[in-house]
Amino acid sequence: MSFVKQAAILAAAMLFARLIGFLYRLPLTHFIGDEGNALYGVSFQFYLFLLVLSSAGLPAAVSKMVSERIARRQYRNAHEVFKAAMTLAVGFGLAGSFLLWIFAGALAEWFRFPESVYAIRAISPAVVLVAVMAVFRGYFQGMGNTVPTAVSQVIEQVFNAAVKVLLAYIFVRHIFFGNLAFAAAGAAAGTGVGALIGLLTLLGIYKMLSPKIYKRISRDNCPTTENRNVLAKEVMYTAFPIILGTAIYSIANSIDTAMVSHRLWASGAFTQGEINALYGQLTGKFMVLTTLPVTVSTALAVAVLPSIAGSAATKDYDAVTGKIKKALRLSTLISIPAAVGIGVLAEPVLYLLFPAHPEGAILLQVGAVSIIFLSLNQVATGALQGIGKIMIPVIGAFVGVAAKIPLNHFFIAIPEINVVGAVISTIVCYLIAASINMAMLKKFTGISLDWLGTFVKPIIAAVVMGLACYVSFNVLAWVNLGNIATLFAIGFGMMVYFLILLLSGGLRAEDMARIPLVRKLAR
Repeated sequence: MSFVKQAAILAAAMLFARLIGFLYRLPLTHFIGDEGNALYGVSFQFYLFLLVLSSAGLPAAVSKMVSERIARRQYRNAHEVFKAAMTLAVGFGLAGSFLLWIFAGALAEWFRFPESVYAIRAISPAVVLVAVMAVFRGYFQGMGNTVPTAVSQVIEQVFNAAVKVLLAYIFVRHIFFGNLAFAAAGAAAGTGVGALIGLLTLLGIYKMLSPKIYKRISRDNCPTTENRNVLAKEVMYTAFPIILGTAIYSIANSIDTAMVSHRLWASGAFTQGEINALYGQLTGKFMVLTTLPVTVSTALAVAVLPSIAGSAATKDYDAVTGKIKKALRLSTLISIPAAVGIGVLAEPVLYLLFPAHPEGAILLQVGAVSIIFLSLNQVATGALQGIGKIMIPVIGAFVGVAAKIPLNHFFIAIPEINVVGAVISTIVCYLIAASINMAMLKKFTGISLDWLGTFVKPIIAAVVMGLACYVSFNVLAWVNLGNIATLFAIGFGMMVYFLILLLSGGLRAEDMARIPLVRKLAR
């Protein structure tokens, strides 16, 4: 199965999981508000940071190493990679969970969110569970099978969302009566429950597929079996730069957590409650809505890495460049209209989704363009990792975050800009990182991008779409149709974008042939 189909399967599952993850934010925000979202957001940022250190590089490292061995039909050695990586995941995951639990109080105090201590401890067990899941997912992806990852992500998110909302509601309405700290902790606990169910799902899939796996291993004619300790070192060597690059972005989020609070407080214009609410808008609205469209690029990056690694292992360099260009083009076809649509309809979308707390439209209006840069950065990162240039994305991340910190310091303390400063610095960060990665990708692969089809035509179509969204919404809003105007504008804008792409040749026959729904519409 081609990497595009694998990416499509994974993207569909990730979009569904993200949709669930977004939808549960609606009742969760209704119960705990922006201030409660801030306490939960703080715990989640620390959880992500420990998760990065313990396991973020494992899926990519395992899938790369497994796909290289499977391309050479070394099935036994591919399974040895899985076993070596699992040992590392359990060890590092347990250490991450333990550290997060022990230092929860100190972290909460240091970042000026003392009431987040309960949420930090509630989310800590999820670190080891997700670390183990990462190895299973990397192993299956390395074999060219994204279905187990897709299924487990959906199931994990369903239980995650249900438990989050249920516990937040019970704690804030029936047990602790308005105590947002415990309500946020209940929401954080849902992460661990979802991870546990997701892990059990992967264990079940592995058991189902194990006869086929061991049958291939029994037919393996490779004369040597790689040493597991040596493989563990190779996993760590491959994963470390990936972890480092991801850790830099996670550190940037932690920097946002600290700097937003400290710099807003330093401005002297906001109370602690107002600071919490502004941070809640940043994490609960801007980050959630702008990362939703990036799901497709994330799936492309996940699928393209082992696919490129396998082609590179067999020295099929034409296939490598072809896959990179295809992934980049599919990424821009989605990210560019998403950025324009979110920017144009920011305010009505927030009123539609968060009627009780619709504040924060300016964050989306300013920061929507970050969707494009983040999408390009993710696909370029996956491609660079696939060809073995795993340190380059680390350099791009480091330079981007290095630019982000002084911008945060300067802009956030200006009362008129406040938390928008963190959005501005995020745009600059991803723009720099994406530029470095794209330049290095061209240098090491020699790819020549189709600028007209990859960038120009999607931008033209997206601009026309944005105008259609703006006009249709305002006409319908003028006759007082409220949320119906927002929904119509979104649907109408998508139709206009698709039509302009067809008329301009921005959407090709080969693109429609890969997408069943689009193929049917075209016919």
